[in-house]
Amino acid sequence: MNEIELFDLLRYGERITLECKEARNALPKAFWETYSSFANTIGGTVLLGIKENFEESDFEHRFTVQGVVAPHKIITDLWNTINSDKVSANILTDSNVYTIKVNGQDVVVVEVPQAQYHQRPVFLNGNPMKGSYKRNHEGDYHATAEDVKAMLRDANDAGNDGTLLEGYGMDDIDPETLRAYRMEYELRNPDHVFNTLDNKQFLTQLGGYTRDRLTGKEGLTTAGLMMFGKGLPIRERFDNISMDYLDQTNLIGDSRWSDRLTYDGMWENNLYNFMRRVIPKLISDLKRPFRIEGMSRIDDTPLHMAIREAFTNLVIHSDYLITGVLKVVKTDYGFVFSNPGNLKLPVQMIYSGGNSKARNPRIQAMLRMIGLGDNIGSGFPKILSVWKDENWRKPDLSETFILSSLNSG
Repeated sequence: MNEIELFDLLRYGERITLECKEARNALPKAFWETYSSFANTIGGTVLLGIKENFEESDFEHRFTVQGVVAPHKIITDLWNTINSDKVSANILTDSNVYTIKVNGQDVVVVEVPQAQYHQRPVFLNGNPMKGSYKRNHEGDYHATAEDVKAMLRDANDAGNDGTLLEGYGMDDIDPETLRAYRMEYELRNPDHVFNTLDNKQFLTQLGGYTRDRLTGKEGLTTAGLMMFGKGLPIRERFDNISMDYLDQTNLIGDSRWSDRLTYDGMWENNLYNFMRRVIPKLISDLKRPFRIEGMSRIDDTPLHMAIREAFTNLVIHSDYLITGVLKVVKTDYGFVFSNPGNLKLPVQMIYSGGNSKARNPRIQAMLRMIGLGDNIGSGFPKILSVWKDENWRKPDLSETFILSSLNSG
């Protein structure tokens, strides 16, 4: 960063990725709260030696470059502290901390990257519940217990959907849903040995049913119940999660939607049924150019596959243990897919592809076996490529950070 880039940053004031601190003579204690919050959110830049006048509404004059008296001492204190037991993880490198001259004054710049999912939460003073922070707008806030638990779950590479749900067994599986899935599975994998198994064995092989070897307890996993369960058991165990599809195309008058699918008692509201009902609605009016391979007409197109990929990503990356909605909206201008849970990987890494860290790897495997989804991290780049070929606006992948104390989910 140079002087011109610094003033460009200051032009729009403090925000989710920028924090200014006066730090005239020493590294302020509040720096570590910002370090934690940036690491646990999407990263950000801390400028030490910048004074903010909160009463000044004009951002052009709101910040004053005061500089720091002894930048070397501040940087040394930073490294000494970050490598102590003050913080749970040091995610900085030498290139993240440096000094620049601004109006003849020394300003210390600290560029805090987003911590990797297995490093979060980054917390202070040895206590993740009390020492974890998140960034929201221009402030650092204590992470809630729900936030911390979600980060700890995400740090586990085994995923969130293999948990044994005590008290939930094969009686809680909707037989019609599982039958439909097994027909699709056999059509895709006609010679697979799983096709000869009974339902319980079949689900066990897919990660939908499990047995604890230490206690002998057995039952459905989160993946098994959410994918194939009856509606009532799902709502009993996961009343924090709902599913909603809105078609907002061709609206007339004050209508809010032209078609909607949500739970109405007419269908077993599991994930497989939700996808089976919504995907045809999403792709129903997409063009299907005539194409022949061999003796067969091929109706599928890259665009159809990209829409299914986006929907699959919605399902496999949701956090089913927090409050939220799996929501799909079709408009005259595009599609919106939203789900509960923050991204496990940085946005830039997802755009570039080559990485796959599904929050629900068992659900991912179940869907992959019927031709939905990709487990090598090429899904989003595939969507980007299709959108580019269609000359459509580049898809936006973003997170919305909401303070749990104000609005869960």
